[in-house]
Amino acid sequence: MSVQTWTWILVGITFTLYFGIAIWARAGSTKEFYVAGGGVSPLANGLATAADWMSAASFISMAGLISFMGYDGSVFLMGWTGGYVLLALLLAPYLRKFGKFTVPDFIGDRYYSNTARTVAVICALIVSFTYVAGQMRGVGIVFSQFLQVDITVGVIIGMTVVLIFAFLGGMKGITYTQVAQYCVLIFAFMVPAIFISLQMTGNPIPQLGMGGKVEGGAFLLDKLDILHTELGFNEYTSGTKSTWDVFAITLALMVGTAGLPHVIVRFFTVPKVKDARKSAGLALLFIAILYTTAPAIAVFARTNLIETVNNKPYTEIPEWFKNWEDTGLIAWSDKNKDGKIQYVAGKALDGKPAFTNARGDQGERIVSNANDSTNELYVDRDIMVLANPEIANLPNWVIALVAAGGLAAALSTAAGLLLVISTSISHDLIKKQLKPNISEKGELMAARIAILVAIIIAGLFGIYPPGFVAAVVALAFGLAAASFFPAIILGIFDKRMNKQGAISGMIVGITLMLFYMIRYKTGLIGVMDPRPASEWWFGTSPEGFGTVAMIVNVVVSMIVSRMTPAPPQNIQELVENIRIPSGAGEASSH
Repeated sequence: MSVQTWTWILVGITFTLYFGIAIWARAGSTKEFYVAGGGVSPLANGLATAADWMSAASFISMAGLISFMGYDGSVFLMGWTGGYVLLALLLAPYLRKFGKFTVPDFIGDRYYSNTARTVAVICALIVSFTYVAGQMRGVGIVFSQFLQVDITVGVIIGMTVVLIFAFLGGMKGITYTQVAQYCVLIFAFMVPAIFISLQMTGNPIPQLGMGGKVEGGAFLLDKLDILHTELGFNEYTSGTKSTWDVFAITLALMVGTAGLPHVIVRFFTVPKVKDARKSAGLALLFIAILYTTAPAIAVFARTNLIETVNNKPYTEIPEWFKNWEDTGLIAWSDKNKDGKIQYVAGKALDGKPAFTNARGDQGERIVSNANDSTNELYVDRDIMVLANPEIANLPNWVIALVAAGGLAAALSTAAGLLLVISTSISHDLIKKQLKPNISEKGELMAARIAILVAIIIAGLFGIYPPGFVAAVVALAFGLAAASFFPAIILGIFDKRMNKQGAISGMIVGITLMLFYMIRYKTGLIGVMDPRPASEWWFGTSPEGFGTVAMIVNVVVSMIVSRMTPAPPQNIQELVENIRIPSGAGEASSH
């Protein structure tokens, strides 16, 4: 059977499963909608947390980033893994003990202020929308290639699917859907990795295969280093980023993780604090399976790509290349008119591919914005994991399986993020501030309307994304680090921290991060083009600036809190109490 037939079959089976679970687990109360009734088992919650955590950025983009960045890409592995450990050990048990299942709810009650709650709602919306843009973009990429539709159509299909199981089941439906999605995505990630590891090194364990020997006796990484240097790239195993920027990006990803509202809420779906700790440990184990495999996939994909396309006549290029070329995610421009693909260091294009409908002499789509560099090949980083089985010439069912896995990863996280957006509006804004007497039925309806509006906005972000998936997601972590982390960590461990300090810190932190992100990533402030790396403050990339903004947030929070009245005595006693990790009851929805 063809790849497309297999894709329809596997995607059809998995989506039928997701919809069936959403209908079975339909939420009937706000507690079920927000925290799945608080009765999820640690194992199921661990699986769901891992699926929530491993978004399109982890499944689709992380290996692609490492594939192109080499050693520098390790910051994503270190930051995201370390961040989860930080969240599980340092924050989750205390937030669970506090009994509030949204970050704005915690901040509103801890800082005894609706102003603080409103600022937190705004921050949660900014972080979640930035993050969900990456997920919708990932969905669009998968659909566009494997179902042969335009990326925009792919995003719209993805929006519809997420809307159905988030709208019906809320957190209850999403939790059990995510258990299924984890099983799909991890199987889809590991099967091609095992196949390719066997094919290239004879070792079925990808993590070991990456360091193994290939045909001819050379080590795979040594071979890749040689290929890189011959083509003018930096050595794959050596870094180019400054030590400071590596530190800044890693820390921003770590503390941004600890402030991500859609992951924190997962710890309220289990009955007890002890169960929250168990599910955190299980989730880390489930996450590690994918995270330790991603560098191996990156090495396999990079080696195969270079060997398959470089200096090869376009007329002899495999079918997979032409399929991806039609989506606009890979492109060739025959600059020296020799009919061969020259893949060397340098940008092939001035920006994203700009196609016309015309075809060139070799049958290629004409790329109208090629630049003067000698590199003729444009490759979108986000296709590396998806195209990897095709490049390695694996069976069609394996190629289709990866498509199903990519969709599972993107949809599971998108659903969790959309739920955060809806609860921030229905619970933290409407129920807690605007209409305190709203009925449970009314609150549930408000949550569902909020999801509908949120998914339309998220879809627009997916159609017009500010960058490739992992870059967008990295910025979301920076925003979370700059806004939420100091307010949460100081709220737990500094009983002198008051509402004035928290509000000031959050506003200054997120404003600074937004300014820097827009100025140096999208170029909408002052000039239309992003400012060059030579103008970065302290040599800090936009992905790492969350660390600087977080430090500024902490300093502002501490200074302002010490210059203003201390919190009420009952709040100080509450802070003392939540640090005693025992005897917590169920999470309350009101």
